Amino acid sequence: MICNCFGRSFNLSVIARRLTETADLMVGLPDYDAYVAHATRHHPDTPPMSRDAFFRNRQAARYATSGGFRCC
Repeated sequence: MICNCFGRSFNLSVIARRLTETADLMVGLPDYDAYVAHATRHHPDTPPMSRDAFFRNRQAARYATSGGFRCC
């Protein structure tokens, strides 16, 4: 859908997708599609992780501690 606001055209679906990607990154949800594209291009001999395995892997990496409890 195109919106003609303030004398300019905006593609609302592109804006919505970018806002969603930004919000996901702000709360720590990595981009699975970008991972699959990277894995396919740079590691063709290894199949990419499933979406669930990727999410668990990224959560484990995000909240990994180096020997002790970490609250923040």
